[in-house]
Amino acid sequence: MSSNRGVVYVGPGKVEVQGIAFPKLVNPAGKSIEHGVILKVLSTNICGSDQHMVRGRTTAPAGLVLGHEITGEVLEAGRDVETLKKGDIVSVPFNVACGRCRLCKEQQTGVCLNVNPSRAGGAYGYVDMGGWIGGQAEYVMVPYADFNLLKFPDRDQALARIRDLTCLSDILPTGYHGAVTAGVGPGSTVYVAGAGPVGLAAAASARLLGAAVVIVGDVNPARLVHARKVGFETVDLSQDASLGDQIAQILGVPEVDSAVDAVGFEARGHGHEGARHEAPATVLNSLMEVTRAAGKIGIPGLYVTDDPGGVDKAAQHGSLSIRLGLGWAKSHSFFTGQTPVMKYNRALMQAILWDRIKIAEVVGVEVITLDEAPKGYAEFDAGAPKKFVIDPHGQLPKAA
Repeated sequence: MSSNRGVVYVGPGKVEVQGIAFPKLVNPAGKSIEHGVILKVLSTNICGSDQHMVRGRTTAPAGLVLGHEITGEVLEAGRDVETLKKGDIVSVPFNVACGRCRLCKEQQTGVCLNVNPSRAGGAYGYVDMGGWIGGQAEYVMVPYADFNLLKFPDRDQALARIRDLTCLSDILPTGYHGAVTAGVGPGSTVYVAGAGPVGLAAAASARLLGAAVVIVGDVNPARLVHARKVGFETVDLSQDASLGDQIAQILGVPEVDSAVDAVGFEARGHGHEGARHEAPATVLNSLMEVTRAAGKIGIPGLYVTDDPGGVDKAAQHGSLSIRLGLGWAKSHSFFTGQTPVMKYNRALMQAILWDRIKIAEVVGVEVITLDEAPKGYAEFDAGAPKKFVIDPHGQLPKAA
């Protein structure tokens, strides 16, 4: 078996399905490794983070094989792999982590020290994250497999719930991380900025954690319709009423206990006019305004060190006009960075398998073929209220 195909970033606004090399048990430096496995990819999702690269808003090079949200079947295991065998169905955390460094041992797998020579933290198919080949493909290699992979307890059950379980690689743990770091608990009032898949995953996680009220805000009316359909309160930030005023209409007060930024650096302004223009600090500043004193703000939304398409020179280098003085005055806590998926994915798997959360329904999972991936990217970029899941081998049900 030697053929493989994957989704490749060609240039700003364009991806193609191309023939790519069949994976080998080697690391990005070309060193042979025996702690990895080769997976037949069963499902691989299009992520909002992928869109940042495809829009040309990062320094991603042409030719990058995309995809960091992977669920697969073990096809081949290296000699040093002890806990996995051919045929096992596994979830792949988007973090590439060694399991051996200080930070991995502290469950900070999003900033592993040994998988990326350029900086702390690695990921599949992502710019500046170590050169690991992406998983929007038919086959992919995963290193440090015993440590990284979450094996599903029952193969048939896993295949039957694949539309939900595919969300364990990134989106659900990321949303959950946002809610947890925002201090959500029983009885909380929560505001989530962004009604895309990560925002909806954060909202669903807040509900799982016992929040009394979860409010989701966006400038996209179609996404807000879907958010209401799956049970959340909403605010429309394309309207001229302020965020605080719209929250007060729901809660009676213009503030919440906890807030989550699920938008990131490509944020737009608020109001009829503001929503037409990019304003990268808008979300963070608005969250400080509406979060109560001593409240917490979780920030799973992506912020980058270099943004070629930034609105000004400062934004192009990741420098934003954030009202830190306001957050300081209100004793806010902020939590940023890549989600350490392994910290949460086993518990969230249990929540899925025991019907505590129906994440595929909440985020609007739609299964597409590998050849439909470019169309999926275009629809997602246009704001479709869906989570596109690529089925590289045509084996998954199109609907639940």
